[in-house]
Amino acid sequence: MTNRRRPTWWAELLLLALVYGAYSGGRLLARGDVDLAVDHGLAILRVEESLWMDFERPLNRFFSGSGLLGIPADFVYASLHYLVTPAVLLWLHRRRPQHYRAARTWLVVSTLLGLVGFSLMPTCPPRLLDASYGFTDTMAQFSAYGWWGGEASAPRGLGSFTNQYAAMPSLHVGWALWCGVLLWRHARTPLVRALGIAYPVLTTVVVMGTANHYFLDAVAGAAVMGAGALIAHRLLAFRTPAEGVAPDGTGAAPTAVHGGGAAGFHGKSPIVGGGWDTSARELLPAQRPPAADTADDDTAAAAR
Repeated sequence: MTNRRRPTWWAELLLLALVYGAYSGGRLLARGDVDLAVDHGLAILRVEESLWMDFERPLNRFFSGSGLLGIPADFVYASLHYLVTPAVLLWLHRRRPQHYRAARTWLVVSTLLGLVGFSLMPTCPPRLLDASYGFTDTMAQFSAYGWWGGEASAPRGLGSFTNQYAAMPSLHVGWALWCGVLLWRHARTPLVRALGIAYPVLTTVVVMGTANHYFLDAVAGAAVMGAGALIAHRLLAFRTPAEGVAPDGTGAAPTAVHGGGAAGFHGKSPIVGGGWDTSARELLPAQRPPAADTADDDTAAAAR
């Protein structure tokens, strides 16, 4: 009998709230030196230019040149990661509970890895570089259309409470990739699986088009999610089957069964004779008949 208890919702909510609080507070404390953050941003830009990968520059010109593109992109950047990520978590908790623990652990570990990245490498986003580098802050340009101000995507007046120099890695892209992988793996309809592909692609384009991230920030966000998946798998592997938890985090450990009984040493039958028995006047043991056959024999004998 497997044990697939659904995780307690209030405990999960408290855990995620604590992790998000630690993430937000740590991100704020890890502001770093502004000059250092600008140097890191320019270094990333130079690497991209040398490799012809500065895709954020033409995208930003495209998005900032039209409100029909820039305004929806700003709304996507400012809101969807706060809505889609918990929605996917809730969907897993309610509809795919056997996959929830592994997915939640993956998200938590990756988010904490992102916080380490913010701390070790404070990075100025393209929108905060000097105007001579050719980037337009679309969040400031179209701030009159949304709740955010000119300082950040935070609600107007709260920009000083966010760390604007935390571009590397992009957890917007990382979280979107997490959502996309889970929707692709566990959704049952082609439409939802297609959305699992479209959402991380859209997020990657938006974070560059709004000049909030470099292309290499997006690459780093995907790398952080990959590292988080590996670490989460190792962490879940420590939860042995003896605890009723499978190594894949599904909450159910496989139980070896032989002949309908509990498994013994190395999964063998605990029956010493292994199904063989010797009756009176027999010189050699004979295989015991199956239970169904024995019942039929007893019925026939009673009829005689």
